[in-house]
Amino acid sequence: MSNIREVARLAGVSVATVSRTLRSPERVLPETRDKVNAAVQQAGYRPNLMAVQFRSRKTGNLVILVPAIANIFFARVISGAQQAAQAAGYRLLLCDTQGDESIEREFAELVYAHQADGVIQLRASDPFHDLAPGVDTPPLVNACEVLKDTRHPTISLDNRAAARAMTEHLIALGHRRIGLIKGPQSSPLTQDRVTGYEDALRGAGIPCDPTLIAHGDFSLKAGDEGAAAMLALNPRPTALFCENDEMAIGALRRIRQLGLRVPEDVSLVGFDDIPFAAYCDPPLTTIAQPAEMFGEMAVHMLITLIEGKPLDERQRVLPFELTIRQSSAAPAT
Repeated sequence: MSNIREVARLAGVSVATVSRTLRSPERVLPETRDKVNAAVQQAGYRPNLMAVQFRSRKTGNLVILVPAIANIFFARVISGAQQAAQAAGYRLLLCDTQGDESIEREFAELVYAHQADGVIQLRASDPFHDLAPGVDTPPLVNACEVLKDTRHPTISLDNRAAARAMTEHLIALGHRRIGLIKGPQSSPLTQDRVTGYEDALRGAGIPCDPTLIAHGDFSLKAGDEGAAAMLALNPRPTALFCENDEMAIGALRRIRQLGLRVPEDVSLVGFDDIPFAAYCDPPLTTIAQPAEMFGEMAVHMLITLIEGKPLDERQRVLPFELTIRQSSAAPAT
């Protein structure tokens, strides 16, 4: 039966290097890692992973708590996290929580049971919130929808500035009645995007009309229903700003059912730049945010915490881009 010494001989490295490669591949040069992995395959070596975990007190597992796995934006975040975790020698344990705090807590506590090393939370909720102040919490990174003033590291977007930029784009085109279809009221994303929308209106001297704000939940159905409510107003808005692309796609369906055209009769814009946005008819003007980067950076930050190293930054704000396509234009005169 092959052993670690045989792997070291075939790879031309020390036994310690083989051990380090198997235990913490992210700490080994890529070329060395490749040689060791090739030697492992050649020798047919099967390391005792349970023994490795026992000695290192690490499981190699990372829990990621996702509020809605069917949401296309979160799917892209998961993709980025998966690639980063795999490259670093970790496995990703995915939990679709549907925003249920009890489910979040159940999976987060896998760290206490030594079945996971850390947690990535994609919702503004702390599964360890009831720990006493000053008590060390397991490694956790809060990304995408983040808590304000949290004790955990965060990775976020400046949603207020992004929503302001989009609203200013519509104002610059000449729109004065701009409807907003927003997300769940409890979501910090929603609150920041509503504030950015209102900032732009006030900056242009346009009154903030509450009848031009429709409640939604980031779903296709919410976009459809929100557009129906907005377009029933008299006078109706000349532009609709949906707080995510899925609602914008739902709104597009309703606009067409009403016999209206985008952008000739009503401009339509979204947020996220999901892959479908560029393939809508017409292609959707939206805010592009780096979804995969959220997942990738969350994994890197979490591994840094797990290894007990200092973070360069505890609050990272990622860039956004106003992506202008054919769904927004000057209002009809």
